[in-house]
Amino acid sequence: MRVVCAPDSFKESMDAGVAAAVMAAAVRRVVPEAECVEIPMADGGEGTTRALVAARGGRLVPVAVRDALGRAAVGEIGVAGGRDGEGEHASGAHASGERGGSRLGVLEVASAVGIGMIAREERDPLAATSVGVADLVRAVLDEGAARLVVGLGGSATNDGGSGLLVGLGAVLRDAAGAVVPPVPARLGEVADVDLGGLDPRLAAVTIELACDVTNPLLGPTGASAVFGPQKGASPSDVALLDGALATFVTALEAATGRSVRDVPGAGAAGGLGAAFLALGARRRRGVDVVIDAVGLDDAVAGADLVLTGEGSIDEQTLAGKTPAGVAEVAARHGVPVVAFAGRVAPGAEVLLDHGFTAVVPIVHEVGPLSAVLADGEANLARAVATAVRLLVSPALRRG
Repeated sequence: MRVVCAPDSFKESMDAGVAAAVMAAAVRRVVPEAECVEIPMADGGEGTTRALVAARGGRLVPVAVRDALGRAAVGEIGVAGGRDGEGEHASGAHASGERGGSRLGVLEVASAVGIGMIAREERDPLAATSVGVADLVRAVLDEGAARLVVGLGGSATNDGGSGLLVGLGAVLRDAAGAVVPPVPARLGEVADVDLGGLDPRLAAVTIELACDVTNPLLGPTGASAVFGPQKGASPSDVALLDGALATFVTALEAATGRSVRDVPGAGAAGGLGAAFLALGARRRRGVDVVIDAVGLDDAVAGADLVLTGEGSIDEQTLAGKTPAGVAEVAARHGVPVVAFAGRVAPGAEVLLDHGFTAVVPIVHEVGPLSAVLADGEANLARAVATAVRLLVSPALRRG
């Protein structure tokens, strides 16, 4: 019996790697001879870097960064695959190296400019910049990556990625030729974006944006209007920020020859999506990026059962969350899939109409949240073991 364990993290209880290991151990307690393949998953949000590194046998690299307010902080990137054909440790579904021996780099913008890094009373969307993301990108380039996966989301910034571009060597100028700092309150002065000084290594890197946000950069559904208030923007701030981004992106589009303002995802992470798109990146559903990067299709092909899950499952899970993506892969290969969650909300039964064999809550008793989170591993193990006992039958064995 071959079982693929491909969960996301159970937030505040266990990361995806731990959850996958707990699932595998529980399966083997019921079916000792089972072959369990552990593939930690993510959907482009928090945990994407660590999930890809764990699944591909790579490593985490701490990086000195500047946070959204320019203060010194420590972020991280993930690296997997050999440089110039050298392989790193093989793990998970397949060897960690990219086909052809190229190296994969992974980063989450929130690792440098995350909103969670800024105290609520200190959040200032008119001053916050994304220059710290450039620190992460340069670290990936230093590692010789040929492909970069960027998890977009959770930023404290609303600067259209101007800080990222300046951190990578671009220069912003006003109509008189004076340098303009990449500060949101000043972006309305930008008349020219000089990209001549961009790090030349960027030209050799393929960039994928793992992002489910489809907002454009500007307007009532844009970065400033939708996400600005979460970052501390008042109604007057939103109007100022939207106007400043309109001026900035006009200059950026002229410099790159790419129209990005209306591309779905341009408004992600305070407009970082627009800057990455202007650099030639492509946006994909976050879970699809992870599915490809970890080789989930190859792992599921020929499996007897797929286990997935995350902290909470509801009808919105179908909108690109990890369990839904895993279920889609399982369906392509005709393999049953069971999802586990700390919380299964009313309406989650709709998942049974979209390829899920079962959706199982791991907690059945009411108790303090702190205790539930602390007991997450034990609860998950118990739920998986019970489900596998019920499911194991000759019909699930293929010899």
